[in-house]
Amino acid sequence: MACKVFTIANQKGGVGKTTTAVNLAAGLAESGIETLLIDLDPQANATSGLGFEKEEGRSIYPALMEDGDAADMIFETGRKRLSLLPSEVDLAAAEIELAQKDNHLGQVTEAIRPLIESNIYQVIIIDCPPALGMLSMNSLASADYLLVALQCEYLALEGLGQILSVVERLHEAGVNDRLEIGGIIMTMFDIRTKLSREVVQEVQTNLPDLIFKTVIPRTVRISEAPSFGQTIFEYDKSNPGATAYRNLAEELIKRFELKNA
Repeated sequence: MACKVFTIANQKGGVGKTTTAVNLAAGLAESGIETLLIDLDPQANATSGLGFEKEEGRSIYPALMEDGDAADMIFETGRKRLSLLPSEVDLAAAEIELAQKDNHLGQVTEAIRPLIESNIYQVIIIDCPPALGMLSMNSLASADYLLVALQCEYLALEGLGQILSVVERLHEAGVNDRLEIGGIIMTMFDIRTKLSREVVQEVQTNLPDLIFKTVIPRTVRISEAPSFGQTIFEYDKSNPGATAYRNLAEELIKRFELKNA
């Protein structure tokens, strides 16, 4: 079964992007999908969220600079079927250095090609920085599908239009013709507020084929879990957030036919 590459991106920070990358990857692994999470954010929140410290020289950075093999940087996380290609501070330099390369939007594609062709992973999830800089654009150029984590607030809707237009520009420029909008994940939903309900309703009305049915609730336990280096399934498996991410993983499996036939 061919490996599918998903990038989770949004130019706005604080929308639950990294939380979704970590817990969706864990949910897929729990459901029997061999999954690799790539932390492409120099802040390394996905790395620490899985309980790992940043290590100098251990990230995708050497592979981006054509000075190493991405496969050599991968951690087995101790969680069945979930692997991690971590991040580190040096990755911040890639924003400048990638721009100086001839194939400046194709470096992540080249770095992860051996991982895709290895047939080890069914899914690769890339967590991007909270900005549409060189790393995020490289991620979009390498992916099959974009997953948009969208916070349930009106300002987030403005950003949605911007990132969807970026995908169109990548198509028009011939950078990544296969990139599709894989779906919109509504995060930080507070059922008590009219605003949350209205934002979800607006996305459902305007983009009914893209929005996932599963909505991720705003819960304290989801926010606490990364500080313990745990997924929500490990930190509080009965929490509504754990149920939501488990349902989201199953929805993704069904939408993209991830299970082996």
